[in-house]
Amino acid sequence: MRFAINPDRDAVWSVAKGWLAVILVVAFAVASPPVGAASFQPLEIVTRNGVQVFSVEMATTEQEKQTGLMYRKELADGKGMLFDFNPEQEVSMWMKNTFVSLDMIFIRADGRILRIAENTEPMSTRIISSQGPARAVLEVVAGTAQKYGIRPGDRVGHPLFGSK
Repeated sequence: MRFAINPDRDAVWSVAKGWLAVILVVAFAVASPPVGAASFQPLEIVTRNGVQVFSVEMATTEQEKQTGLMYRKELADGKGMLFDFNPEQEVSMWMKNTFVSLDMIFIRADGRILRIAENTEPMSTRIISSQGPARAVLEVVAGTAQKYGIRPGDRVGHPLFGSK
């Protein structure tokens, strides 16, 4: 008895294994959260126009604070990232490797907005300062502060500030 290997069948099997590998990689990428992604938490800002609710990722570790929203191609309205700089201190940020223009909202330890840097320049290494002691920075898509009437002095509700 002699067994012959069917070259067509082996070629088909090789292609099938290749496609299976591609499907598994894609399925894993879709099912897995991005590296460094955190769970989202609600955050409220009380403005003259009413209460605006955001869903924010927390940046609390040094690695999370250094990476922030870098390399992201989009940021949806109503989403953002909250950087915790406890204890309250002078904070400096930049837009290096950040593709999306942002509004940076600097927040005091008592939950009051100190300063807003609007429409920051993507990919810039220019330093953006809190210009005073801040406990946290909220980064949201550019135009958010103007759209919702968010101003210095408005109150932020989040457990970081002893509220919500």
